[in-house]
Amino acid sequence: MIPDIVTSGLDTVAVRIPNHPLTLNLLQELDFPLAAPSANPFGYVSPTTAQHVEQHLGEEVDYILDGGPSLVGLESTIVGFENGKTIIYRLWGLSVDNIEGAVGKVELQINSSSDPRAPGQLKSHYAPGKKLYIQGTEPTGIDYSKVAFIGFDIPHDLVKPENQLLLSKTGNINEAAQKLFAALRKTDTLDVDIVIAAKFPDSGLGLAINDRLKRAAG
Repeated sequence: MIPDIVTSGLDTVAVRIPNHPLTLNLLQELDFPLAAPSANPFGYVSPTTAQHVEQHLGEEVDYILDGGPSLVGLESTIVGFENGKTIIYRLWGLSVDNIEGAVGKVELQINSSSDPRAPGQLKSHYAPGKKLYIQGTEPTGIDYSKVAFIGFDIPHDLVKPENQLLLSKTGNINEAAQKLFAALRKTDTLDVDIVIAAKFPDSGLGLAINDRLKRAAG
């Protein structure tokens, strides 16, 4: 019997399989299943370092295990099964191609929802404190001296250099994914009013990055 507090009242439960020696060592020391939420306030940008967790949870938790910065930078992909079909509910660190290479054709159910089947499906999520716009949707007549820019490898012509956060100057999508959440958090420390984020290549991890940015702008 799995209690409703673990499943949020749903009839399914997600089992996370970590790929980090520190977490694996912790699980080997326990003689019971470990259930835990994400280590960040609901709706805010996910942490990718122990320092991010400290900033928001601080004295509310007894211990913080520091295994170094997240290697992928995006949360787990969530996969389930319905009527014999393999369903992806959340596109994150593991790409569709990776999953289809192991199990065959999959179906995506990652659309915005007020009644989500899995974490990360809400229309507004992963949002920094500053209003975020996808490039091309920002309002006209804005003061670009008060704008932060999150881009892939090409800077914004109108944004001050100190307010530009390029995730991979070499155009490496894996590096961009790893740095995304840290960049979103960084914008809250800048003297800006809004954030503009470039759209990333719509394939592989770029799909997951664009999904995060869309929800951050929600």
